[in-house]
Amino acid sequence: MAFYATCDAPVDNAGFLYKKGGRHAAYHRRWFVLRGNMLFYFEDVASREPVGVIILEGCTVELVEAAEEFTFAVRFAEARARTYVLAAESQAAMEGWVKALSRASFDYLRLVVRELEQQLAAMRAGGCPPPPRRPRALLPKENGCAVWSAEPPAASTGTSTGARSGPERPPLPPRRRASAPNGPLDSASFLQLHEWYGQEVRALRSQWLRSRAQP
Repeated sequence: MAFYATCDAPVDNAGFLYKKGGRHAAYHRRWFVLRGNMLFYFEDVASREPVGVIILEGCTVELVEAAEEFTFAVRFAEARARTYVLAAESQAAMEGWVKALSRASFDYLRLVVRELEQQLAAMRAGGCPPPPRRPRALLPKENGCAVWSAEPPAASTGTSTGARSGPERPPLPPRRRASAPNGPLDSASFLQLHEWYGQEVRALRSQWLRSRAQP
C-alpha cells in the first residue's frame, strides 16, 4: 500500500488539505494524494509513508458549513462509518477536489460505462444525434498535457525566397470534403461516418505505401 501511494505513476489529484481530527476539533495540514479510489494522506509532501488512506467506495462528497472556509466532507452510507471533514486552501482547490473525489469510485465509473454502452447501442441502431463539430486545430502540448491559451497562434513569416524563421512546418493534410459521397455529414449516423472516413484513411495509406515503394 505504501509503495502504491508513493510510486512514480501519475496521480489523479494531489495537494494540501486541512483534515479535521477524529477525536479533536483541530485541523491538521496534510498532503493528500488521490490514486484511483484511494485517497492517501501524508504528514508532509516529502513523507515516504502515508499516515492513512480513505477508500472512496460508497461515499458521497458534499459541501458543509463550518468556521473554516472551503470545507467539504466525505460521508459514507454505513451508520457507524466515519465522516472525513476536509478544508481546502482556496475555492478553486475545493472545487477541484470535490470533482475528483466524486468521480473516483468504481460505482461512478460503472455508471459512465453504462451510459456509453447505451449511446453506442443507439448509434448502432441509427438513432444517434449529429456528431459534434471538429476543432479547427489541435491544442499544443507540453509534457503530455494540452496547453490552453486564448491567444491565436503566431503567423509564420517568410521572405520572397521562401525562407522562414523557426523550424520547418510539416505539409498540410489534404483538404477534407464538405460532404460525403452518399449525403451531407450532418445527417449521417456514426456508423456511416466511421465507414466513410475509414475508406479515405485506407486510400491515403495505400497511396503512402506506393510512394514509399517507388525508388
